[in-house]
Amino acid sequence: MQQPELVASFESLPDLALRSVGGSVIAANDETFAEKENLIKAAAPTFAAYTFGHKGQVMDGWETRRRREAGHDWAIVRLGMPGVVRGVVVDTAFFTGNYPPECSLEAAFVDPLGVQPDPHALADAHTVEWTELLTRSSLRGNSRHAFDVAGERLVTHVRLRIFPDGGVARLRVHGEPVGDPRWLAARSFDLAGLEHGARVLGASNRFYSDPSNALVRGPARVMGEGWETARRRDDGNDWFEVVLATEGVVQQVEVDTSHFIGNAPGEVRLRGRRRAGEWVEIIARCPAGVDTRHRFVVTDQVPVDTLRLDIYPDGGLARLRTLGTPTPEGRAALFARWCDRLSETQALVALRAFLDADQSWARLLVAARPLTDAAGVAAAVAKAAAGGPSPDEQRLRGLFG
Repeated sequence: MQQPELVASFESLPDLALRSVGGSVIAANDETFAEKENLIKAAAPTFAAYTFGHKGQVMDGWETRRRREAGHDWAIVRLGMPGVVRGVVVDTAFFTGNYPPECSLEAAFVDPLGVQPDPHALADAHTVEWTELLTRSSLRGNSRHAFDVAGERLVTHVRLRIFPDGGVARLRVHGEPVGDPRWLAARSFDLAGLEHGARVLGASNRFYSDPSNALVRGPARVMGEGWETARRRDDGNDWFEVVLATEGVVQQVEVDTSHFIGNAPGEVRLRGRRRAGEWVEIIARCPAGVDTRHRFVVTDQVPVDTLRLDIYPDGGLARLRTLGTPTPEGRAALFARWCDRLSETQALVALRAFLDADQSWARLLVAARPLTDAAGVAAAVAKAAAGGPSPDEQRLRGLFG
């Protein structure tokens, strides 16, 4: 039996590496006994004794051969949701005489726009700059190891190193997704999308699953990929609140109860909170069907930064989608959050390509960091503009209002 472990506080944050949100184990130096892809499976690891395949005992994890030479093994994971990593879990479930005694974790930023480098080339320090998130740490067999991570840099890839060899069942990379303004700012998008930077602020109940599940991209394949509460035995109702990726105007809403039949909510209601704190109705309380995608066109379109979904009295739903357009202030705040989390070199390259800005303007903006919010962006633009008129100023003011 796997040793029980306390759940770390960062585990309430989404797992940025899950296969179900687009994560991929893109390279490993060895996977002789068990495939690297097992590392990011959503399901908990399992074990069935005396089940042998052509590689030996079937293990639900990543396992390398026994080393007979110096060195160590590694695997590179491309995160499904780039973001700021707050903690990692290295799980050696069911690996007993074959677990690695130690591990470390590194992180890198590879621009997700454009042609991507060859996966094995990422192992070369000349191709990408790797920074250490987790120093070399001890592991036990058949155990979950939760490690807090410090830092504010935007991460797209992590590299797990194990010393010298062995097996790891799962790698969880918990953190805060950061939306990419180059992809989002000039268009409508799902303001409540987890990958864009939205986050669950609070919920009445997380008994069966977390409401963050309802905010991931793509359809739910089964009921377990949505949010479901316990059965209520009182007169109340269940709910969750979402801080949007950025302030915006909600134009269309989808409340999806796919796969929920005997446990779909009887009714739903959606409200939004304006910047001043006032709550406004987006979808009035209405009946909810079972196993159904409910679509609403929002007529009273006002800027909001937080949503509250109420379900009556309890139950579950697969997805909540809120298509909308960011406000100028929202676009600027989205830009600030992204730009502040890039290294100086990364920010200079990205800004020159994104804004078609000349080197001096890009340097002035980078030097003004942290931008923090819309006010910080406005101040940085004004400071850069003080050096003289430039078409870059018009581009920035046009983008951020």
